[in-house]
Amino acid sequence: MKKFIQTLKNIWSIEELKSKILFTLLIVGIYRIGTHIVLPGMDAKLIDPNAGAQGGILGLIDAFAGGAFSQASILALGIMPYISASIFMQLATILYPPFKKMQNEGESGRKKINQYTRYLTVVVALLQASAYMAYLNQPGYKEAIIPAFESYFTFSTVIILTAGTLFVMWLGEKITDKGLGNGASLIIMIGILARFPQAIVQEWEAKVSTGGGGGILIFVLEIALFVLITMGTIALIQGVRKIPVQYAKQIVGNRQFGGARQFLPMKVNSSGVMPIIFAQAIMFLPTLLGNFQSSETAMGVARIFSNPANGWYMLIYALMVIAFTFLYTALVYNPKQISEDLKRNNGFIPGVKPGQATADYIGAIFDRITLPGAFLLAFIGILPGFIQLLGVQMSFAAFFGGTSLLIMVGVVLDTLQQIETQLLMRQYDGLMKSGKIQGRQGVSAL
Repeated sequence: MKKFIQTLKNIWSIEELKSKILFTLLIVGIYRIGTHIVLPGMDAKLIDPNAGAQGGILGLIDAFAGGAFSQASILALGIMPYISASIFMQLATILYPPFKKMQNEGESGRKKINQYTRYLTVVVALLQASAYMAYLNQPGYKEAIIPAFESYFTFSTVIILTAGTLFVMWLGEKITDKGLGNGASLIIMIGILARFPQAIVQEWEAKVSTGGGGGILIFVLEIALFVLITMGTIALIQGVRKIPVQYAKQIVGNRQFGGARQFLPMKVNSSGVMPIIFAQAIMFLPTLLGNFQSSETAMGVARIFSNPANGWYMLIYALMVIAFTFLYTALVYNPKQISEDLKRNNGFIPGVKPGQATADYIGAIFDRITLPGAFLLAFIGILPGFIQLLGVQMSFAAFFGGTSLLIMVGVVLDTLQQIETQLLMRQYDGLMKSGKIQGRQGVSAL
């Protein structure tokens, strides 16, 4: 405890780090206030709190938006249009040669790509805002629309939702520039965490009301299981396979450069949370199509694909996560490009010939570590369904795996790593004495 208090004092004594933390908290506070402002033309008192999205892709968007989607807030779309545009541009830089060339131009190319991403965000936000109007016309929301505003409610809502998305995007960029951590990821994490206290309270009330003293014990065991699953997720995110790399010595004048032995870190979960997001989006399509079909077969398929605790749902979902993990890893990571970069920087893997042999060696390692990583990622993805079968409330079970847990753990680790770096740069001890935060490295005395 004394060590922890001293670390907090060290953090607060660094003026730059303190200003970053305070600025980040200010921006997050502004964002959270915006999520509770209801769209103009709607009576907040008439909105049915139980009419919100409970599952599928709409439930995922609502979780990322911190409940703003189901509350008909001006920030209902949150950062998701920007994330969708960023994913599209990321894939475009891999599959479309002109964008790939633009990315290789350095800082100027990245600025152009960022500008195109912003333009695409506007288009995506306009489309999603138009689709959101259909969501507001369902029972529970339609009654809250004030009759005097109906004539221009659609137009004003689309404009306000699009402006809200651009405002959230701007907040995220400000956090990235002047705050602590990646702004977009941090905003998503805050949205997910906003529901965590309520989920714990609901689970506590459910267990106490039904089980008495035994219910309290079950609740404690659930919290312990949640901690264990979180620890396992941290291990998956930080797990790396280090490939030794040797750099040739170069003598320039009287100074020697290179010659050091370093490592090329290959992540076990190199695809991050993307396979789960892709799989969830695909899994929602049968449910969407079932809404337009009145046949019993279509309705049955829709019920299967809308229930995370269903066995068929978990099996298909796990297979899709595994497939998307291999696909995304193959698209994003090019062993041949890595081999060429090593050769260009006078680096080589000991015992492996430069060129194609190095590319084949790196590709083989990618295949070996991607397979267990894909299975572990699929297991984390279907964990909420298993936990729900054990009697845990759906709102709390969602935090036991899937997108929510992966994003929370990943963003927290990234933020802690940045704080760790700031401390070590100024000769303070890091956040953890054992130095288990990935990326931690000592800084020589100035």
